[in-house]
Amino acid sequence: QVQLVESGGGLVQAGGSLRLSCAASRRTFSSYTMGWFRQAPGKEREFVAGISWSGGRTYYADSVKGRFTISRDNAKNTVYLQMNSLKPEDTAVYYCAADPSATYANRVLTRAGTYDYWGQGTQVTVSS
Repeated sequence: QVQLVESGGGLVQAGGSLRLSCAASRRTFSSYTMGWFRQAPGKEREFVAGISWSGGRTYYADSVKGRFTISRDNAKNTVYLQMNSLKPEDTAVYYCAADPSATYANRVLTRAGTYDYWGQGTQVTVSS
């Protein structure tokens, strides 16, 4: 079992930046692919970004490509999501998730059902 705790959400004006963090409870985190997802009111949860265990592979949704950057620090059991040039449509609850099926695998999958462990979410609100 891996516990994930997100932080860093908040209210920001359009064009601003936020950095989300996701801290994991176990060292085995370092062997998993990690992902960030988001869910806006009345919408399905959607993939935002993912990173392989080594950081060697990353993948982004088209809607955030060029604005968001995912990274990880395995020594700190933490994954980050740097969000720049934020838009009102980025408003959502952001979740981090772990995919243990990708242990030491250089792959990033975008389907939420692939990820077994989820954090509680952090709210990001972008005002226009």
